[in-house]
Amino acid sequence: MPQPDLTLTPAGPALAPRYDDFARTTDTARPYVPATRTSSPRPHGPARTTGGPARTADAPVRTTDDPARKAGGPGRPAVGARNPYRLLFARPGTRAFAAWGLIARLPAGMFGVSAVIMIAAVYDSYALAGAVTATGLAVGSVTAPLIARLVDRHGQARIAVPAAAYATLGHLVLALCVHERAPVWALFATVALTATSPNTGGMSRARWAHLLRDDPGALHTANSFEQAADELCFMLGPVLAAVLCSALFPQAGTLAAAALFLGGTLLFAAQRSTEPPVAPRTPAGSPLRAPGMVPLLAVFLATGAVFGSMEVVTLAYVDGPVAGPVLALQAAGSCAAGLLYGRARRTARLRTCLAAMTVLMALPLLAASAGSLLALAAGLLVAGMATAPTMVTGMGLVQRLTPADRLNEGMTLAVTALLAGIATGSASGGWAADHAPFPSFGFLIPLAAATTALALCAARDAAAGMTKARRSW
Repeated sequence: MPQPDLTLTPAGPALAPRYDDFARTTDTARPYVPATRTSSPRPHGPARTTGGPARTADAPVRTTDDPARKAGGPGRPAVGARNPYRLLFARPGTRAFAAWGLIARLPAGMFGVSAVIMIAAVYDSYALAGAVTATGLAVGSVTAPLIARLVDRHGQARIAVPAAAYATLGHLVLALCVHERAPVWALFATVALTATSPNTGGMSRARWAHLLRDDPGALHTANSFEQAADELCFMLGPVLAAVLCSALFPQAGTLAAAALFLGGTLLFAAQRSTEPPVAPRTPAGSPLRAPGMVPLLAVFLATGAVFGSMEVVTLAYVDGPVAGPVLALQAAGSCAAGLLYGRARRTARLRTCLAAMTVLMALPLLAASAGSLLALAAGLLVAGMATAPTMVTGMGLVQRLTPADRLNEGMTLAVTALLAGIATGSASGGWAADHAPFPSFGFLIPLAAATTALALCAARDAAAGMTKARRSW
């Protein structure tokens, strides 16, 4: 009996009739096209097999050596890859800009501590030192978004290099004024010159967002790495500054930080192959106009208050040489959690991360109430593990809300809100430390700030849900 001819259709190979249902469920790489029957027998052609649809010579064959399969698709981990960070830094140019960006960010944790130490050592006033550094933060909260807007408009290298050079000059002049014991007004005027520092962390995240724009899974890993790098800088920076100022001379910390900052920024900007191109201008306007951005910045403000208050109340509670190492455990826990979070295949919602942080922030309060220093150290370590996932998720949300041509500005606004929250939390924690009715009272401040951040996030989600419902009507 002659066999019916199964010809190849233009859309793909013909399928044997009795394997139609099998092919529909297993071969998802090609669209299903019914077989075309002819009345004449097939004299030539590939023999049918019993394992599925017939293949032709030009049909792609998937093997385990396929680079696309090894690299993984967008949002999917690579097949057989155990360490997503290895794949992340296998991309050309990523190691260079990540390393120099880390060096450029390390002074962010050094400048403040160095300024406080050298001003207090020469002028014998911690109040003056705190006021001068607070002035620098206040001016920076205004200038930082403007610098980031220029970066978006003209490119990273073109703006970051002169801005970093100008800020470095301001730090050097401040050190000179302190060394010469200049009038107090000169310190406030000089510290304002340092407020042009570019947001290196934001520029680094913008590079990852450009390189991984089609791979959200790898972008999540990159954002986790950046948050861990931030935690590492703010963990090592103050320690390095304190060692230099105490072992050498009061201005040593500022001079070393200035050299690292300028050198790191120059070498970071020199990595032009990974620099994102200047995006065409759109009528989107400021990122503040993006729906949901202002409530999200309020969440960042409250989250910053958690960090600022925790630092001050911990230092006041421990009050000794071990205060620094105990406080560094929180940053260490956050750094470790950030790296682990980057290996996760799924991301949590911001509200979930804030809820976990609120619960864990109760651990230092309970440990301080028990009066155990070891318990407090363990509580800070565990509480810090909720920090990095919260910041990674929040920064990822900022990236999604911000227009592409305003990405640096949007992330800088988030950092500015975070710094404003840190300043507010530091002031609140200091007041609680001075007027606390009992020693552990100050640890209520970070717990209250975390609860506030959670409530603001829940309100933001509720408002977004109502807006979506109205649009569906």
